[in-house]
Amino acid sequence: MTIREAAAVLGAKIVQDEFEDAPLSGAYTSDLLSDVMANARDGGVLITIQAHKNTVAVASLVNITAIVVCNSRPLPPDMLEAARDEGIAVLLTGENQFTVSGKLYKLFQGD
Repeated sequence: MTIREAAAVLGAKIVQDEFEDAPLSGAYTSDLLSDVMANARDGGVLITIQAHKNTVAVASLVNITAIVVCNSRPLPPDMLEAARDEGIAVLLTGENQFTVSGKLYKLFQGD
């Protein structure tokens, strides 16, 4: 499943669309960025409510290819600019992390 396919299934809006539409290796849900650094998968998607530039820095550090920001959190311009610079997709959804995680879990189980 690619980033754009995941966005379509989630009904999430792609708000930073300058990225390579690569296959996703998995997903990780966390709001604690040190936890993300320690446990997120290379080439995966991060599910979070952390909508700031540091989220992008951590995603880049561990080679996360997409960030799904939940609960319709406002996305600051510097976060989107950093994601564009790093080629990381940013998706926005009104759903909570539990729901998004469950939907992606089902998709990855089908792979």
